[in-house]
Amino acid sequence: MKTQIFLAAFAATVCGSTASGNSLLERGEYLVEGPAGCGNCHTAPEPGSPAYGGWTIHEVAFTAEAPNITPASRIADWSDAELSRAIREGIRPDGSVIGPPMPIGLYRGLSDTDLAAIVAYIRTLEPVETEFRRSDYPFPLPPNYGPPVEHVPDIPRGETVEYGAYLAGPVAHCIECHSLTHEGPDFETNLGGGGYEFEGPWGVSIAANITSHPEALAQYSDDEVFQMVTTGVRPGGTQMNPPMGYAYYARTAPEDIRAIIKYLRTLPPIAPGG
Repeated sequence: MKTQIFLAAFAATVCGSTASGNSLLERGEYLVEGPAGCGNCHTAPEPGSPAYGGWTIHEVAFTAEAPNITPASRIADWSDAELSRAIREGIRPDGSVIGPPMPIGLYRGLSDTDLAAIVAYIRTLEPVETEFRRSDYPFPLPPNYGPPVEHVPDIPRGETVEYGAYLAGPVAHCIECHSLTHEGPDFETNLGGGGYEFEGPWGVSIAANITSHPEALAQYSDDEVFQMVTTGVRPGGTQMNPPMGYAYYARTAPEDIRAIIKYLRTLPPIAPGG
């Protein structure tokens, strides 16, 4: 009953093209399996790993347990409102705070409709039984990520800078990974500047500079950026490594990728390595 009441509050507001979902559940599937790329963190990269069953993420500054987010996990006992608060505000029902790499600072900008859609779709995932493991950080987490989020309106969909900023921020969190430092994301002095090292089964990847600097994204055409984002292949044919979720971006509507690129073109230039 809680699910039906919560979803009904948003169902009438859903709009948009078929490519990006024209019902609440379709929109949720599109976001989770496409631009939001939830499985990129919540599914182990080893072949054969169950989808959305969680795994251990090793970062330079910490080791975190990406939780199982299928209906077989503890979120089955959370109401939709509680799960929504955990996603958008980083606060679990017991009051504890969710730590990195979950990009709560950006998820606070998820629209009410998209948040409801994501929750609706997560409830339909194939149940996966796993052992619960709690993350342990070598530093204190903040008491919260800001005041309660009361309402976030929809951003009109289209190939616009505004919608591209929404997709690159709250939805796909491109700006989080490409602005990271060892102290966390630096949106003030390293917005899109890259440079952070990601360790994983693939080795070490360095987040690219995606600003408008001539030696960064500006050296590539829109078609070349589109190719890199959706296939992980550079113009010269060399393969790019994870953790960027190329497979999820390949499922993203072309017009949404173009909106993201349009937004990235507006990022102030930062010299590579600067």
